[in-house]
Amino acid sequence: MIKKIVTYLTFWKKDEANETANFNVKVMHKINKISIFMFLAAIIFIGVRYLIALF
Repeated sequence: MIKKIVTYLTFWKKDEANETANFNVKVMHKINKISIFMFLAAIIFIGVRYLIALF
């Protein structure tokens, strides 16, 4: 399952020739990837801020 998530999040995956997704679907996937990265960055930021407050 982790492997599927990582392959979804990679921007450099090979496009399949049989896949005929239109422009809207491709843009939707890019926006989803950006939002996942922003969420992970926020979680890391909050975690670091919490750890700094402990010391």
